[in-house]
Amino acid sequence: MKAYFGMKNPPVKITKIAIGDGSITSGQVFELLPAVTNLSVIQTYPQIIGYDQEVYKYFKAQSKLCHYDVNLTYPQNGVIPPVPLVLPSQRDVPFLLENSVSYRGFVTKVSQKHSLQERTVEKHKREQNLAVWKRDFLTGRRLDALDPWYGCLLLDMFIDYAINYTYPWSLSQDSDTFGFDVYDVTDATNPQINQDASVFLNDPRVRSALHAPKSKSWAQNFDFVFGNPDGNNVDPSTEPMNFFTELATNATSRGVGVILYSGNNDALIAHRSTEIAIQNTTFGGIQGFTVKPSTPWYNDARKFAGIIRQERNWTYVLFDGAGHLVPGDRPQSAFTFLREFVLGNNQTGAVVKNAKGQVVVVGGTNATLATDILPGSDEIYYGAGTKASTYVFPQATRAAWKSFIRTETATSSVPTKRP
Repeated sequence: MKAYFGMKNPPVKITKIAIGDGSITSGQVFELLPAVTNLSVIQTYPQIIGYDQEVYKYFKAQSKLCHYDVNLTYPQNGVIPPVPLVLPSQRDVPFLLENSVSYRGFVTKVSQKHSLQERTVEKHKREQNLAVWKRDFLTGRRLDALDPWYGCLLLDMFIDYAINYTYPWSLSQDSDTFGFDVYDVTDATNPQINQDASVFLNDPRVRSALHAPKSKSWAQNFDFVFGNPDGNNVDPSTEPMNFFTELATNATSRGVGVILYSGNNDALIAHRSTEIAIQNTTFGGIQGFTVKPSTPWYNDARKFAGIIRQERNWTYVLFDGAGHLVPGDRPQSAFTFLREFVLGNNQTGAVVKNAKGQVVVVGGTNATLATDILPGSDEIYYGAGTKASTYVFPQATRAAWKSFIRTETATSSVPTKRP
């Protein structure tokens, strides 16, 4: 895009840039902070901690100690400062130390560990991790101090909690495969459903239809392709957040729209990080959105598809019921989104001025959606390589949680039910 913006007469005209589940910010912001900042992932899916109120309070305290409690305002009040990364003090994380620039080395390793293609975990490492845990999770854990085994790696902490303590993820406790899908919290199948498209894409008939070379095969994952400058196959570039305002300024001057979207079930690159990126970027001369995302949008079946906000040629879309792979999880909503907001010019969620000069939102706003949390579904799916069964916690457990979270988060008005 930098080359494109530098051309007086580019050979093509770009009208929009769309980024889905983007790792735009630093690693600790796009992966670790959303795990428990405002308890984003845990509040969306409290099933992860078995709706345990005391465990919630513990994670909330850890989040604050890690400086993950970033406050977003609309419009944003000042630049959001960088969030530090605090490593475990009780163990070494060698690949982190090898990359002193940022958290990218760790993110690469975690992404590989949690990849859709390969989820196996060496058994002796699993047993070593399990030995660290006490059956009573809160015994000896202080609210005013970081856990020395995890530091601020809180995503890893709540995944370990789920696998050790929470059904149905606990079914994989003695398994050689990884039983927590960071790309879709609702999927507790183990082994995971095979979503490797290379079987289809490498079919000779598909190759011919796509005019793909027969000398190369499709691969789901690959290392950094521009050399290996640090020995870890990690992109040495700075995180996009560091040049996002420059990108936005150029995009505004050229009339190029920017679309950022996230799936609500994604725990690895959760939507909170995208919202932070937007509020920390200046576009159209103003930092961030001036009106909080709270407008519902609907797919062609007129079913609630999520939340949208459009302002000064920037669009943010949160998909309800979708994980990291939005089109695979919600194909009908993804199709509507592509047609209406990427290829089309649907103004739902746009902040505009009416004939009287008043600022209004096309499609209105919904107070239930004007929060940091879009509650997830009650159902968690599990099975061996297929979604064979569904688990829903008892109604009394869910009701007690709703009452608790309503009081616990009264100042932020987190909803307790889905729209």
